[in-house]
Amino acid sequence: MNKTIIKVNQLKKTYALTKTNQVQALRGIDMEVREGDFTAIVGPSGCGKSTLLHMLGLLDTPDEGALQIDGIDTSKMKEHEAHMIRAHKIGFVFQGFNLIPSLTALENVMLAGKYGGMKYGERKKRAEELLKSMGLSDRINHRPNEMSGGQQQRVALARALMNNPSIILADEPTGELDSNTSLEIINTLKKLNQERNQTFVIVTHNNDVANACKAILHMKDGRNA
Repeated sequence: MNKTIIKVNQLKKTYALTKTNQVQALRGIDMEVREGDFTAIVGPSGCGKSTLLHMLGLLDTPDEGALQIDGIDTSKMKEHEAHMIRAHKIGFVFQGFNLIPSLTALENVMLAGKYGGMKYGERKKRAEELLKSMGLSDRINHRPNEMSGGQQQRVALARALMNNPSIILADEPTGELDSNTSLEIINTLKKLNQERNQTFVIVTHNNDVANACKAILHMKDGRNA
């Protein structure tokens, strides 16, 4: 059996919108993901899915509970330690692609390698190889506004893979794509999962995406449903 790579125990998070208005985004969520899993997080809007994903990516910190990433307790982690884990163990894919408009596809992907500490020549070569593997050889020097939504998402996926992370976190990766393009993207994710044994955790409203996953975590009102 594969090792546990993500372990969440009674994670809680409350956001203060104003002095008198608070939102309990997570109310004690539990989750366990093993290496090589392909897991969906599903639930109604506002149930805490994206908040949980941000916690898993160390982009935010919980108020209570425990989170382990690849056996590392993150509760007392300093920011530079969290940065190292984000840079080397975790790749992010977002609904809105989050590409920098002024940079080409190649430059967007290379930027992740810079954060990961790669030298220029190494990151240029790897970024070119990743973009070619995504079928984007003819789009390497194109900027985001010169590409379709599916092409932009494949650039974003190449960027997420740049530092060869063991975990890929995807927040509604097909949310802005048509059904055919969505299917292409999810098939690409599944292929990566099978060939590289990379662990995927995907927040989605799309039933086709959820049904393609090996495991599904259902959420409601910040808890396990």
